[in-house]
Amino acid sequence: MQQRKEAQPRLIRAMIDMFSLPDLRHKLLFTLGILVVFRFLVHVPSPVVTPEVLQRLAESFEQNQLLGMLNLFSGGAMKNFSVAALGVYPYITASIIMQLLVPVIPKLQSIAQEGESGQRKINRITHIATVPLAALQGYAQLTLLHSQNIIGYIEPTIVVATLMSITAATLFLVWLGELITERGIGNGISIIIFGGIVASLAETVGRGQLAAKENPLGLITFAILGLVTLVIIVMFIEAHRRIPVQYARSTFRGGRMYRQSGSTYIPLRVNTAGMIPLIFAIALMQFPGIIASYFANPANPNFADTIMYIFNPSTAPPAGLIYQGLYFALVMGFTFFYTMVIFEQMNLPETLQKQGGFIPGVRPGKTTADYLNKVIKYLTFGGALFLALVAITPFIARIITGVTVLAIQSTALLIAVGVALDTMKQLEAQLTMRHYEGFLK
Repeated sequence: MQQRKEAQPRLIRAMIDMFSLPDLRHKLLFTLGILVVFRFLVHVPSPVVTPEVLQRLAESFEQNQLLGMLNLFSGGAMKNFSVAALGVYPYITASIIMQLLVPVIPKLQSIAQEGESGQRKINRITHIATVPLAALQGYAQLTLLHSQNIIGYIEPTIVVATLMSITAATLFLVWLGELITERGIGNGISIIIFGGIVASLAETVGRGQLAAKENPLGLITFAILGLVTLVIIVMFIEAHRRIPVQYARSTFRGGRMYRQSGSTYIPLRVNTAGMIPLIFAIALMQFPGIIASYFANPANPNFADTIMYIFNPSTAPPAGLIYQGLYFALVMGFTFFYTMVIFEQMNLPETLQKQGGFIPGVRPGKTTADYLNKVIKYLTFGGALFLALVAITPFIARIITGVTVLAIQSTALLIAVGVALDTMKQLEAQLTMRHYEGFLK
């Protein structure tokens, strides 16, 4: 039996071990069950949906990449304009806003320093802020669809009912995500987003078949670029610099003092900010186009139509260079800003000093803080450049390959890979804790 187990590949053996453990099996099945509920909700139509609206939606998604991007991150809910069309992104937006406001507003900063109870208060404020943000984003989507002539005039009562259903579905999805975090495997909100992205792969494969007929050489080049992007994403997500740390402690035994020393390291990641800067930059880049849609007039083009044209991700060069350049700069700026906010909240120099740790060759206190700030700035520049290049990869791929019916959704790829790696590490920890071999070596 032991020889047979050793002959099995590591991955298959780890999967068998996972489902052989009752508590881990329950967590996995619970997570899958929640994802099934999420996919069911994606197909529940909102009050404004009619067969004619669905037909116009299907035609518009072939031409408007902005709608296609919104559809991708909602797991196909936008294409049906279901009640889950917003996904969990209003909650993510509220979380980002709260993370940026906590260091700035003294009252919130004092609440955050209260420990676990303070974190619960911050979470409660975030949930409350999600409600108006969901309603606002839902109204913006209705306006966008109206500007694209996908839906016509809507009665005010229908608008209110639609916004209420969309907001309720968003809060329901947030609750499902928190259930996964509490009783399942992985970060629940990230798992919900991951499920939506993976569910959109079938449509991507269908577009790939269409591209193969029109431009087979371009599709091969496109696939190579996609694989290279995937490898680079994995490398940068896992990349980190180890800062050596030594600890010197004194213990008393038998009336004598003994000095003990130990060494470890601080893993400073190249991509500390994760995908947050990308999500925030996307939200800001969509904002001018959505505002301009209120004043656009396709029959008699004006300045608003020009703004909508410039802030459309599918716009070709040279006008497309304006959008991509601003997108690149925003991602770089938000990465630096968000990383510095996180680093200041960690307060590593003070923590090291309290625990009796020091970096070899660096004096404790201000010298340590200056050294860590210098290191984190160099690392953040590499991480910011990586995220910014990932953001404009679809634009570069379209120019190189000439394939327009398919796009490397590198942002979605980054999110999917990050969530998959994080979930794998949690499963690895669960198996290792129970003295089983995991997925990773």
